[in-house]
Amino acid sequence: KNKLPMKLIPPPLFFMLLAGCSLLPPVADAPVRHLLDSSLHGKDQRTSSPVVAIARPSLPPYLERNELVTRVTAGRLSIHENDLWAEPLDAAIARVIAENLRHRTGSANIQPSGSFIGHDYSSVVEIRIDRFDPSSAGVLLLECTWKIQSVKGSGDLTKTFQTEVNFNSHADPIPNRVKAMNEALDQLSEEIAKSL
Repeated sequence: KNKLPMKLIPPPLFFMLLAGCSLLPPVADAPVRHLLDSSLHGKDQRTSSPVVAIARPSLPPYLERNELVTRVTAGRLSIHENDLWAEPLDAAIARVIAENLRHRTGSANIQPSGSFIGHDYSSVVEIRIDRFDPSSAGVLLLECTWKIQSVKGSGDLTKTFQTEVNFNSHADPIPNRVKAMNEALDQLSEEIAKSL
């Protein structure tokens, strides 16, 4: 029986093709940057009081990062390497709380503390966040303590706050999670506004 000759790739071409495949860099997804934002549209900001500074909140170390974090199970977190905050999370929270309180009170003089020149405010809202992350089941939990501290030294008693916001974790989970965070901050702002 006659055997047909096999067509071989010439060795130089084979090694060039092999080198080309190994030198191509992997294609990485471009990171997406997310921003917390107020969803309130309340009173016109026409008054000048109260004059309140919103301090950057204290965060647990696992939230002091650029990447968004999801609690997968008790004691286990998932880091979203391609989903990043557009600004430090503590600065974003202070900004959104200030905006929410401006809408709820009508005062144009409620700002993050860094926006004031000197101490041109009468009191400071201080917040310590213990948890502000979603579960993989689509429930966002915000747990914190907060107080209003007068610049003259006296202050309210520290108050606790906790809320759960459900969100769709299957369709567009990250954008829905950011909306849930905005809603939780709206609820916290409503509680703080009652004491201003």
